[in-house]
Amino acid sequence: MTATVKAPAAGPGPITISLPPPRSEWSRRAARFRRNRLAVLGLALVALACLTALAAPLIAPHHYATINPGQEFLPSFSPGHLMGTDLLGRDVLSRLLFSLRTALFVGIMAELLSLIIAFAVGLLAGYKGGKIDQWLMALTDVMFAFPGYLFAVLLVAVLGRSTWAVILALTIASWVGQSRLLRAQIMRMKTLEFVEAGRAMGAGPWTLVMRYMVPGALGPVLVTTSFGIPANMLAEAGLAILGLGVAPPTPSLGTMINEGYRFVQTNPELIAWPVGVFVLIMLAFTWVGDGVRDAFDVDES
Repeated sequence: MTATVKAPAAGPGPITISLPPPRSEWSRRAARFRRNRLAVLGLALVALACLTALAAPLIAPHHYATINPGQEFLPSFSPGHLMGTDLLGRDVLSRLLFSLRTALFVGIMAELLSLIIAFAVGLLAGYKGGKIDQWLMALTDVMFAFPGYLFAVLLVAVLGRSTWAVILALTIASWVGQSRLLRAQIMRMKTLEFVEAGRAMGAGPWTLVMRYMVPGALGPVLVTTSFGIPANMLAEAGLAILGLGVAPPTPSLGTMINEGYRFVQTNPELIAWPVGVFVLIMLAFTWVGDGVRDAFDVDES
């Protein structure tokens, strides 16, 4: 962007000064996120984990369910088995890659589905208000009365052990908090002047919600989402440890931790590898969540 400034009559001609273009709000938020080095590192680790999970069928040296009699409990860095083998002779590295794939798939899909429900309930309740708001909030109060993790355990026990059963259970158990948050944000946005101006200019309900309200309400939702994905992964691992996770032979980090725990004194590597990967992924998502929270902090200069 350029600006022309007129000099005094006795001086030289007009002076052209180049000014940087104004930064958008999203650019400022991205800059605040980049200032948090742990958040950037966490985002890089999350991206690497997602790419590794997607490429698991290509990079895994063995099939995760292949049993090798006579090769049980091989130590790490054994020929053909970089991370050793488990109690059935299955390759630990291959199982770890597919376990990461399962954990990320469950965590991300459960969060996406819960966001869909939360947006439907929160937007409708926050924008319409009145009886609709009362009925929907009564529903969320009933759901909120149940402990989320216990509710997930009951659902998996009823639906059976499968990947989609775990995703559905975690979705139903986690949408309530996000819907209440989104409702509060929409109710706040309705009172702002630019929304009133859009309504006065003839904008319809869909335009008001999607163009004026939702962008302003995305900040807190993105923060809860960044923390919700690792929470779902942790819940899936907990269900697997209780024997209610994804059904065998599909591997998961919780299943590997549960199996390795039985041999922690004789073969500690069986639990060290999945626990180390799980902790690293949890830290990465936590760092990303902290960075997103700082980026959307209204008090941040």
